[in-house]
Amino acid sequence: MTEVPVDLGPVPPFWKQRHLLGLEELSAEEITLILDKAEIFRRAMEAGHRRIPVLAGKTCVNLFFENSTRTRTSFSLAARRLGADVVDFSAATSSLSKGETVVDTAKNLEAMQIDAVIVRHRTPGTPHLLAQNLRSAVINAGDGPHEHPTQGLLDILTIRQRFGRVAGLTVALVGDIQHSRTARSNIWGLKKLGARVIVCGPSTLVSPLWEQLGVEYSYKLDDILDRVDVLNLLRIQFERQATRPFPSVREYALLYAMDRRRLARTKPNILILAPGPINRGVEVTAEVADGPQSAILDQVTNGVAVRMAVLWLLLAVRN
Repeated sequence: MTEVPVDLGPVPPFWKQRHLLGLEELSAEEITLILDKAEIFRRAMEAGHRRIPVLAGKTCVNLFFENSTRTRTSFSLAARRLGADVVDFSAATSSLSKGETVVDTAKNLEAMQIDAVIVRHRTPGTPHLLAQNLRSAVINAGDGPHEHPTQGLLDILTIRQRFGRVAGLTVALVGDIQHSRTARSNIWGLKKLGARVIVCGPSTLVSPLWEQLGVEYSYKLDDILDRVDVLNLLRIQFERQATRPFPSVREYALLYAMDRRRLARTKPNILILAPGPINRGVEVTAEVADGPQSAILDQVTNGVAVRMAVLWLLLAVRN
């Protein structure tokens, strides 16, 4: 493993964030800063520099109360590649089962001299509650259907890498918009950077109320295919639904799955994204997911770079 210095430049004076709780709170300037630093880390990794010890001596705790593959693993990799120590917390074997609150759990972990808490919880607002009660940096790794800021950032970074810009592009978020924290973070970030956003899905999962956030809505994917530059295909989150929002998965796939037939009707340089996990044959077919327009694995790579940038910006100059 190569260990080299990387010129990250200074943290600009406008960066005052102590936590990363959502993209709603960030300015376009702050979002762009994170993306620019992530680009530096991405280029360093591509050059074979897998260890950039700018956070040596720092300790991060992954406080995950929901299952995760990409987010948890990439946060761990990001922290370790920056030289930080990582502790993976297991809710199932913790004192939470004895009645301890999430805040008390986090405070006890903080008493062990940690520097950052990366939290995923099914209850919206949990990261905000921890930020009010901890001195450590708090990073939202997904709070119910509310926000998933680092996923939004890595999606936007992937778009910017492909097109060289975000402003002026039309991005469609397709699928379970109602329950998607990824959709919300994408909307906040994309709008602030000048993109046009369309949310698309069944009427049970897409409401006209989304127009209040300055986005367009559509119930028919086929009606918007020829207008979009980016399609971000979101998973149907059955685990957050009390009742089925459509008669069958087969019917959903018939109306909304991105397949070869629909791909032929898009712009030649269409970019296909999916935050994962993807359900092949439901929101996207294998031939599209693995095709040249897809950047699904690039998103995963960018996830490590974005999380490195966030950790560095929050911890490098933190007292």
